[in-house]
Amino acid sequence: MQTNLADFIRNTADGDEADAILRKCVHCGFCTATCPTYQLLGDELDGPRGRIYLIKQMVEGSEVSRSTQTHLDRCLTCRNCETTCPSGVQYGRLAEIGRKLAEEKVPRPAGQRALRRFLASFLPNSAVFTPAMRLGQHVRALLPKKLRDKVPARQRALAWPTAKHPRKMLMLAGCVQPSMMPNVNTATARVLDVLGIETVVAPDAGCCGAIRLHLGYNDEALDDARHNIDAWWPYVEQGVEAIVMNASGCGATVKEYAHLLRNDPAYAEKARRVAELTRDISEILPQFEEPLAAAARRRTIHTVAYHPPCTLQHGQQLRGDVERLLTALGIDVRLPADSHTCCGSAGTYSLLQPKLSYALRNQKLERLHATDPQMIVSANIGCIAHLQSGTSLPVAHWIELVEHMLANPGSV
Repeated sequence: MQTNLADFIRNTADGDEADAILRKCVHCGFCTATCPTYQLLGDELDGPRGRIYLIKQMVEGSEVSRSTQTHLDRCLTCRNCETTCPSGVQYGRLAEIGRKLAEEKVPRPAGQRALRRFLASFLPNSAVFTPAMRLGQHVRALLPKKLRDKVPARQRALAWPTAKHPRKMLMLAGCVQPSMMPNVNTATARVLDVLGIETVVAPDAGCCGAIRLHLGYNDEALDDARHNIDAWWPYVEQGVEAIVMNASGCGATVKEYAHLLRNDPAYAEKARRVAELTRDISEILPQFEEPLAAAARRRTIHTVAYHPPCTLQHGQQLRGDVERLLTALGIDVRLPADSHTCCGSAGTYSLLQPKLSYALRNQKLERLHATDPQMIVSANIGCIAHLQSGTSLPVAHWIELVEHMLANPGSV
């Protein structure tokens, strides 16, 4: 695709990147076949190819309309199109540039601005979010269904392992996960503990930056990244083996730190090292398949449907490891039809685009239920909470299932 950048963006970091990405696109349209919003709406401008044209027009100086912003807002940033694209178009990065430009050039209605500002300030701030979630869980039965869907039932807390081990790995606790589903982090630490690895949580680390980044608060998102790098750096210097992620959305973002901070001379090298150390838990455990299989006990759960999050299979390009590991532990893992498609969660998407989000959720649940599982497992808190709101089947993180199989009889 030929481009002719406008003066306002020519010879800038965003302009150079957009130009390089656009020039890779060959208009083939393979991406439309796997785009969830195109499949639902049937509008070329609600698919990757159409959105690429809209972004091309923006960087070439065309007037940016509210309609352009709406089509970009409807994008889930699931990056399924990147997996499908034969030309290697990095659509996710291009979409972020396009959204940033649209945000600068198209004033949003006051209601939208207020909601997005609230989400960007409330969700990543655990000091505010945690007590609000605790209150919501306390009165959950009294909440209207739409709000109750966003408040998972409170978990019975597992005990954090206390053993010290020579091998250590950092873990990002996250901003919403500790209050919504704390046992995901604890289960991760307990499984690693069985393998002789101590899990360390840097107390000053916070939100990975994904929430603010996708809402268009780019500078604040970069500050989130810098804050985490500062919190982790002493541990990196002490030689931790890895930075473990059990929320695939956070992992996909932290692995982008080197790119996000590439133009920051104070943080570029540190960001590169942090991204290099970052591993999803599904990248770590396969090397321990034999000891895990030897330690695992068969429990009441033996058949699960697995929903691979978009941020894992498309964002991080990690596929197959979870299924293989659970199978090695004696679990019958069933993938639904169209397992490559999004469940509709996509961070704050279910709050900002509820109609599309719930249509995708219901479609995904229908296909998951068709596999006749005892439970559904996934690898990202957003997907888990979103799917659970539409089914009576239990939905959990797959690492919780592994911990359940390793736990001493009577402890679960």
